[in-house]
Amino acid sequence: MKRKLIFTAMLLLAAITAYVGWPRRPDLRAFDPAAMAHLETAMWRDYYEKHYPALFYHLAESSRTEFGFSPLQSIRIALAAARAAKTFQPTHSRHEAEAAIPDLVTYYDLLRPAAPVSFDVREVAGRELDWWQARRESVGPQTYGVTVAAVAALTYGRQEADPDIMAFGIERAEAMAFRDARSAAITEQDWSAIETRLHGAYQRLKTAIAKQP
Repeated sequence: MKRKLIFTAMLLLAAITAYVGWPRRPDLRAFDPAAMAHLETAMWRDYYEKHYPALFYHLAESSRTEFGFSPLQSIRIALAAARAAKTFQPTHSRHEAEAAIPDLVTYYDLLRPAAPVSFDVREVAGRELDWWQARRESVGPQTYGVTVAAVAALTYGRQEADPDIMAFGIERAEAMAFRDARSAAITEQDWSAIETRLHGAYQRLKTAIAKQP
């Protein structure tokens, strides 16, 4: 009986290991706009409420369910993204914010195999930090939204000037600005409105990447 239990446990462990680490074929284009909007809204709440374990969970969940990464790769991606966000949060200048670059480089390096084109991870990480900092400096969403669009264009191999790419960047930035305007007074209704805005933004991105390059 004891041997049977040990054998069963070993089989179960082998199955879990295979599931967690088995290579997938992830694709950054595979996301569902509604699901992505829901997860990103949850991540924003986690970040501003400093619920880092929940942020980590939602980051891993988005990589696994929306992009098709293995659970193990999703954990690695989530760790890099969560570390970057946590490093950036207490900084007070662009110089201090540069401390988040190594984790952003790791994050985009892990995403790159799932992208439709190769890209310079350091360039994309730098542009990502550009709009993080611009948003903190009260630059308007119409301005830093262009940088959000540039990150998407580089990641997906599209033209930054594509109307849907640009609309994605600006609409996503406007959702961020909406959250910033509500600040500590934000309500559940506000979060629902943010999710609706993000759904529209990700629908525009989906449309853009479905076009022939």
